[in-house]
Amino acid sequence: MSLRIALAQLNVTVGDLPGNAARIVQAAREAAGQGVQLLVTPELSLCGYPPEDLLLRPAVIDACQAQLQALAQELATLPVAVVVGLPLPLPQAPAQSRSQQAPRGFNGAAVLQGGRVLSSYAKRELPNYQVFDERRYFVSGRDAGQTATVVDIGGCRVGLLICEDAWFDEPAQAARAAGAEVLAVLNASPFHVGKPAEREARMAATARATGLPLLYAHLVGGQDEVVFDGGSFVLDAQGAITARAPLFEEHLLVLDTDLRGPVMPLPDLEAQVWGALTLGVRDYLGKGGFPGAIIGLSGGIDSALVLAIAVDALGADRVRAVMMPSPYTADISWIDARDMAERLDVRYDEIPISGLFEGFNASLSPLFEGRDADTTEENLQARIRGTLLMALSNKFGSLVLTTGNKSEMATGYCTLYGDMAGGFAVIKDVAKTLVFQLADWRNRQGPAPVIPQRIIDRPPSAELRPDQKDEDSLPPYPVLDAILARYMEEDASVEQLLAEGFDPAQVERVTKLIKISEYKRRQAPIGIRITHRSFGRDWRYPITNRFRA
Repeated sequence: MSLRIALAQLNVTVGDLPGNAARIVQAAREAAGQGVQLLVTPELSLCGYPPEDLLLRPAVIDACQAQLQALAQELATLPVAVVVGLPLPLPQAPAQSRSQQAPRGFNGAAVLQGGRVLSSYAKRELPNYQVFDERRYFVSGRDAGQTATVVDIGGCRVGLLICEDAWFDEPAQAARAAGAEVLAVLNASPFHVGKPAEREARMAATARATGLPLLYAHLVGGQDEVVFDGGSFVLDAQGAITARAPLFEEHLLVLDTDLRGPVMPLPDLEAQVWGALTLGVRDYLGKGGFPGAIIGLSGGIDSALVLAIAVDALGADRVRAVMMPSPYTADISWIDARDMAERLDVRYDEIPISGLFEGFNASLSPLFEGRDADTTEENLQARIRGTLLMALSNKFGSLVLTTGNKSEMATGYCTLYGDMAGGFAVIKDVAKTLVFQLADWRNRQGPAPVIPQRIIDRPPSAELRPDQKDEDSLPPYPVLDAILARYMEEDASVEQLLAEGFDPAQVERVTKLIKISEYKRRQAPIGIRITHRSFGRDWRYPITNRFRA
């Protein structure tokens, strides 16, 4: 093969058609400067992924077509063919009798060369599971009678596929039957732990089954709760990796004519999760136009981890930490919070809430007469803190990052309008046991630990009453997280959990808490997805629900 190819690993923004087109042009110019003849961009690179219900608006499909024509003209003088992902219109508009919410286009790809659209392809396999909902928005290319699209670039026949197509045998085999010598796959595949290796293994099977090399051009960047991790790669016909781009950053992967290039190693689990969390924070705030982040720093492990992530993502100058001690805040919490803020060089403020708490109690005491103190008073403290953080957010425009983890979200160990108040839940999909792993991992990255060791070593506590510990209200986190992983993430039944040896009382306790806390989770801010099933787009359970198995 004498064709020089590049994969453009782009971080695009949903709906920013001119900005995304400019990124494609920049990549094409850089590729042309290195003698590249074919540039492959990710899935829906022109409009961003996932555009969700934007796709139900006819104006969006029309705007994409207009931008595609403008892009073709801008690329006309470059000696490189460019494969662009975008929604393609249906051959004819939906009948007037059809619902206005019916799919209006294909998930497609267009090949641009010499100022015109050389060829196009419509995705055939539309995923409708986990975070995917493509059948709501797209018609399958198969339904339009498309079999395969193979384009001749510089004497090499390139078969086009889009993401899910390459996970099934038939689309790839159809491209091979149509004469493809290499498969080029446009992708937008959301990250979760283990997904990069899973993708490579499945694509290796596709390469071996077809006997063709495979090019995997992958999106990178954060889009609301999902993160795309990049890591674009190339496989030879035997399924062996011959090139791999880095994870979690934009990159132009240029291949020699033998389809070989640099092979970046896949980082370990903690590094992958850290990369996803920092990229998710950076893009959510950056693409949303927020000037910075505000974090309620308690002296505990969760807020410490969120602060470290935020600083790595945004820089210390864009992060503000606020400590709000109550009558039950231990002295070491003050000390450790101050210590960590100094280590990371962020702005740090203290707002004691004892007076505010007394005022609330005084106002409510006539109404609470004859009733003992309980979680009501505990939640008041959290809600005072939430109010103060949101006031700072309103005044300065920075976004409040909440600090609740997945174990707490699962069991409702959180306070509506209190510690749940904020705009983005950074570790919403990070179980408590993984919180500790990430804190240890980050401290080992040097040059010096950023999280005081005592924060990691202390038993977790909400510090809302004297001598409080999380395990007063919850099972030990290793037990809780193990049940959570099997029941919530893997759909194991209560009977299966009992057969696996879990304590019946703990199973009953955890599963009951998961069910009765759904109304809280619906009111929580969105957060970054790092598992294959998060409390977000993956989880759509009814709030009113009496099913108990």
